[in-house]
Amino acid sequence: MSALLPVEAAQARVLAGVEPLGAHEMLAPEGALGRVLASPALAATSLPPWDNSAMDGYAIRSADVVAALDREPVRLVVVGEVPAGGEGDVPVLAGTAVRIATGAPVPPGADAVVPVEQTTPLDAAGNAGSRGRDATGPLPAAVLVHEAVPAGGAVRPAGSDVRQGDVIARAGDLVSPALVALTAGAGVAALSVRRRPLVAVLATGDEVRAAGQPLGASGIPDANGPGIRSLVRDAGAEVLDLGIANDRRDEVLARLRRGLAVADLVVVAGGVSVGPYDVVRAAFDSVGQVDLWRVALQPGKPFAFGRADVPGRPAPVLLFGLPGNPVSVFVTFELFVRPVIRRLAGHARLQRPADRCVLEEPVTKSAGRRGMQRVTALRDPDGSPVRDESGRVRVRLAGGQGSHVLSALAAADALAVVPEPLARAEAGTELELRWLDRD
Repeated sequence: MSALLPVEAAQARVLAGVEPLGAHEMLAPEGALGRVLASPALAATSLPPWDNSAMDGYAIRSADVVAALDREPVRLVVVGEVPAGGEGDVPVLAGTAVRIATGAPVPPGADAVVPVEQTTPLDAAGNAGSRGRDATGPLPAAVLVHEAVPAGGAVRPAGSDVRQGDVIARAGDLVSPALVALTAGAGVAALSVRRRPLVAVLATGDEVRAAGQPLGASGIPDANGPGIRSLVRDAGAEVLDLGIANDRRDEVLARLRRGLAVADLVVVAGGVSVGPYDVVRAAFDSVGQVDLWRVALQPGKPFAFGRADVPGRPAPVLLFGLPGNPVSVFVTFELFVRPVIRRLAGHARLQRPADRCVLEEPVTKSAGRRGMQRVTALRDPDGSPVRDESGRVRVRLAGGQGSHVLSALAAADALAVVPEPLARAEAGTELELRWLDRD
């Protein structure tokens, strides 16, 4: 019997030679959400494009209000106004002011904006209105300014955020909602992003039935097909559904070839062990070069990986054979398939973020295999994870840890990593934690 392959060695083998996809697409910033930039994005316009007001108030010359005090305000004649979207072409001369809205361009001659809260409006007869009223209603004839405002006060200079031609995002950056707003706001009409990987997914087993189909005497509903397809989409790839194949080599092979024609990788659930009905390995051998590994992992020991050269395809198609139990499928996908998808998509970080946790209860597993325990974090009334005085997340088992227990998998928000030498980890043991809801 061959020795168990360490998890890190298996991860290194599946990632060896995998490079980001070369194909690029040009998409509007909003349509590029979740993609990875293939080339830098340059600002098409400066932000702000022109000096604009940071406040509702009055555009003024700062020199005119140097002596302004709360009880000895300076009177300025109001000569116009600039709404947001207005031209801002009314000049501000000595002793004058222009009412201005937040975001409106600062008119020529003005070098500062006094907030409306520090002004009192005057009508044509010199009667004072309410101090600090909002800057709406009829335009006052004049305004009293109750404080000195320095040059540049409440003014956002042109290009103070971004200048035209600046690199505002680099190749390899993930297009997040914030980056969508930045690039769109900087006038970028389209971003060059990497194509999403295409993943063909096949479930196998004579006993497996599609949802809604009669189970008969020995059938089971298909959890692996829908589960893997969801994992693929969550990892940022597109899916080609190859359906469910019976445990016959010719049927598995026919469906595999459909995937090989177009997909970047093929993921098959079930049939990768050494039993008489485990035909996936044989089908893989017919189309490529495949290894069957026994990985030092619990759950998920049997695992097949290989590559298939397809005429006309620029790179080999990657082949993944995952165990048949649904929790084992999930764990092996997380550790081995998801990082490959993310590298193909151009992501810089391939693994989930790591944290530290402390067990609230003991856990057991097989010695010599790395345990990936499905756990839930204790949470406070606001839903935030509870941490101990050392900053470790307090976790408990999400339920039964058998490789068939889907309810515990669905309840888990993280995987607690139990090192290979341990057969038992007592309550209070510190472990590595891998969050499942964070990229």
